[in-house]
Amino acid sequence: MNKAKLVEHMSKATKMPKSACKECLEAFIAAIGAALKGGKPVVLTGFGTFTTMKRKSRVGINPATGKKMQIPAKKVPKFKPGKALKAMVK
Repeated sequence: MNKAKLVEHMSKATKMPKSACKECLEAFIAAIGAALKGGKPVVLTGFGTFTTMKRKSRVGINPATGKKMQIPAKKVPKFKPGKALKAMVK
């Protein structure tokens, strides 16, 4: 499912216009991004937890040239599904 299909599904489920659903979804994504950027986890009980984790720097190999290169350390988002979401998927 992509963003457009998700907005369409939300529109049908809530009987709201697609434009309103799209705004809500974009606000939701922006709020999660802002919280993670600030170093705060986002906990949605039953759905899951969004957090960040630090990746260490490491040596990688460029597949095109075969040369070794240094990949810098960085912070990446992480999602851990909640119990209810895991149960829905089973």
